Amino acid sequence: MARPRRILILASLAASLVNFRGPLIAELLAAGHEVHAAAPALHADPATLAWLSARGVRAHDIALARTGTNPMADLGALWGLYRLMRRLRPDLVLAYTIKPVIWGMIAAWMARVPQRVALITGLGYAFVGEHGGRRGLVRKVVGWLAGFALGRAGMVVFQNPDDPADLRRWGILRAGARIAVVNGSGVDARAFAHADLPPGAPHFLLIARLLGDKGIREYAAAAGLLRSRYPGAEFHLVGPIDSNPEAITRAELDAWQRAGDLVWQGPLADVRPAIAGAHVFVLPSFYREGLPRTILEAMAMGRPIITTDTPGCRETVREGENGYLVPMRNAPALAEAMERFLREPGRIAAMGAQSRQIALERFEVRKVNAQMLAAMGL
Repeated sequence: MARPRRILILASLAASLVNFRGPLIAELLAAGHEVHAAAPALHADPATLAWLSARGVRAHDIALARTGTNPMADLGALWGLYRLMRRLRPDLVLAYTIKPVIWGMIAAWMARVPQRVALITGLGYAFVGEHGGRRGLVRKVVGWLAGFALGRAGMVVFQNPDDPADLRRWGILRAGARIAVVNGSGVDARAFAHADLPPGAPHFLLIARLLGDKGIREYAAAAGLLRSRYPGAEFHLVGPIDSNPEAITRAELDAWQRAGDLVWQGPLADVRPAIAGAHVFVLPSFYREGLPRTILEAMAMGRPIITTDTPGCRETVREGENGYLVPMRNAPALAEAMERFLREPGRIAAMGAQSRQIALERFEVRKVNAQMLAAMGL
């Protein structure tokens, strides 16, 4: 067993420390490591703080904006991270999502932290969409900063094989960088247990932050195409409105609901009842996902998947076995895939059973965490 280490985990959203990294934190603690967690406004999130404190994890607030491109604010965050690391003297820093990776790896290098691990959970807003205009400028700046930061990481962990290949092609990840690829963040297949299908006509569900890049508009358009032909079908949407520049507006949501195309359930702290009430899970994302957690949760609960043939998403579907892959930004193709289940609802149970089996084989969180611990040498 590796000697006990002092480990600092950096996040951009406090709740993600439990929702996405909770099982990994639990395994680090069980192995005898001292764990510190840092995120913006962490002490303003009582549920997350209570979970961490109950397990002996030391919590730290950091001044890091999850979105936004204010250079002075980001430089202030870098200085704050450097000071935190100089005070804590961690043996290992693990940072995930783009801003903690950039500023966390640079700060850890400046603070001479011995082990620096960057976890790439998807490339996100800066690496999708057009190459010109504001987004193109953001992409250039983020690409340069990411290249500098990843050059200071001792290990870069990816959640799908496309991301390292693309980052190398774009000159952001150097050829000799040490990398590992794990199967997403994993899913607790005991917590997300198999759920029997509900009665009635097929009911579709999309769970995501309400961003255009998550394919929300294509989902609404596909629902509009199908609704008149299949009046018993329902098309549900779960997720919060976001501050991202590509966020869906409340006016759009209201228009879709007035037309009867979508049923928006809002954000849910526990998505399991929504998944249990659905027949088919849909995520037509082109956001450059690492490996979407919502898909894994739906798979674990025994639901077929319709998603896009894009990095991160395509790893979850065996075409025709547990779901279908569709081109991104293509509402008619999405509607056609959804209609297969409407025409032949008998497909749903068998394909859902395949989804659960794949989740158990490849994406169970304990298997994924074993991959993470091996990559970090812990």
